[in-house]
Amino acid sequence: MMQDPSLTELLERASAWAQQDPDENTQAQLRQLCEKVRSGDDSAALELADRFAGNLAFGTAGLRAELGAGPNRMNSMVVRRTAAGIGRFLRQRAKGTYVPSAVIGFDARYNSDVFASESAAILTAAGITVSLMPMALPTPVLAWAVREFAADAGIMVTASHNPPADNGYKVYLGGKAEPGWGSGAQIVTPADAQIAAQINHDEPMIDIALAHTGWKVLPGRAEPGDIEAAYLEKITGLLTAIEDAPTADLALARAALKIVLTPMHGVGGHTMATGFAASGFSHVAIVAEQEHPDPDFPTVAFPNPEEPGAIDLAVALAQRTGADLVIANDPDADRCAAAVNFPDTGWRMLRGDEVGWLLGTRIAQTASQDSVFANSIVSSRMLASIAALRGLGHRQTLTGFKWISRTPDLAYGYEEALGYCVAPDLVRDKDGISAALLLAEYAAELKAANSGFPQVLDALALAHGAHQTDQLSLRVKDLGLLGTMMESLRANPPRELAGETVAQFEDLSLGAHLPPTDGLLFLTEANTRVIIRPSGTEPKLKCYLEIISQATDAQQLPSLRVAGQEKLDTIKRELSRLLAG
Repeated sequence: MMQDPSLTELLERASAWAQQDPDENTQAQLRQLCEKVRSGDDSAALELADRFAGNLAFGTAGLRAELGAGPNRMNSMVVRRTAAGIGRFLRQRAKGTYVPSAVIGFDARYNSDVFASESAAILTAAGITVSLMPMALPTPVLAWAVREFAADAGIMVTASHNPPADNGYKVYLGGKAEPGWGSGAQIVTPADAQIAAQINHDEPMIDIALAHTGWKVLPGRAEPGDIEAAYLEKITGLLTAIEDAPTADLALARAALKIVLTPMHGVGGHTMATGFAASGFSHVAIVAEQEHPDPDFPTVAFPNPEEPGAIDLAVALAQRTGADLVIANDPDADRCAAAVNFPDTGWRMLRGDEVGWLLGTRIAQTASQDSVFANSIVSSRMLASIAALRGLGHRQTLTGFKWISRTPDLAYGYEEALGYCVAPDLVRDKDGISAALLLAEYAAELKAANSGFPQVLDALALAHGAHQTDQLSLRVKDLGLLGTMMESLRANPPRELAGETVAQFEDLSLGAHLPPTDGLLFLTEANTRVIIRPSGTEPKLKCYLEIISQATDAQQLPSLRVAGQEKLDTIKRELSRLLAG
């Protein structure tokens, strides 16, 4: 049978890849796939073509993709070449005899420990001083360690809340190798492009040197200098720094608060539970089915607290135990979700913006006057109003903590996707551990005063207007469709949203007020705002909606919110039809 020349070339490329692959599992996987292709399996041919469609791009999110063999997947070949590129990047920027340093962490996903160890071996061989986390730990521990050790780089092997089949590689910069970038934050332009330029996607594996020893494994649990304990000592000290009530009263308030915690099968369970215990929160029930790390995430369809049903087990446990607060971390614990019992409507998860307002309100109570709050452009506009009421500064940034964390004089930053930076001096990234501790502290204070988060949210709505937010996400199979859809909207923007005239249309790619980014902003005469942008980590087009309504008393709020949700639903239907066309 005659074989398509392009298919023959693809099989040759796959065979050459398999010959170099240092991982026996992915090597065998690729050879089995090639056999299916040779036997005439069309679906196997499509799969093989996708794996070799291009090189996995290194960008501001580092790397993130499905595990598997081939240059368009996460595997040891891709990781080793990337680590070698990072090593060259760090060495080129070292001045004189300065020796760059790096800290490497990993979560509990498949191959995370392998990718971390391979990276440690490659960077050590390249002359980098490397510290490796002793076990799977939350991303915030790694982000803290980059600043704590004044490391020049940090690498976290994680795919955060992506599906079980994925893994990723997140990179931070700090230290002395690049003055001005030494914040310990995630990489941004131009560092991403400069690192990418140092990655040789054809570099033979035999040419990449691996050290067999020489890197330091940081102390683990029950060892002197335990890295997790050191992080928690600093983070739990945050609560001491903000206390303004008698110690005995605070201790009683914390002890009285009943918390349900779910780590969502991730690595945050031990760290979070230990942090709660060290801070005096003695009534913490952990969702047993989701307590321990499990890379298959068996009880959730998608390991993201934002997804419908993800915190159902936690809410059910809260109902059985009469809890006051549910805390949910995502699998690498850099995000924090919360749920509370509303007096009239029952338990529900708070939106990311609502948690952002609550933490902003709490931090504003003790923030110094030179403090600055920040949130991403797709997050709610209420934080700016909260900051203004307290005479604090406020900045709007591009989406992502790589931008939020770089805000000068930052005291607090958040994004609606459950990311909160409540201790920027310690962690220049979102941190689901410290955010959860501060949120619990606030809940305990309110409970002691016979109040709670629902009452605070009502008060905020009366003081700043009832801000209601929602999202619409459209997943696509072909990434090329995202660009087509965005260009179509640029050429034919909607003139009305839910019957309101669009008074302002801004193409964010032109960079009028922020650095250019692929996004569109629509603002109606009634102050309804819609922002549309492609996701940075998933094949989705995301629409962020916000309306603001005014109420004169609390009795108006329920009906106002019902009408507001109806308007949001109308806008989502209109956008769905528009984007489908």
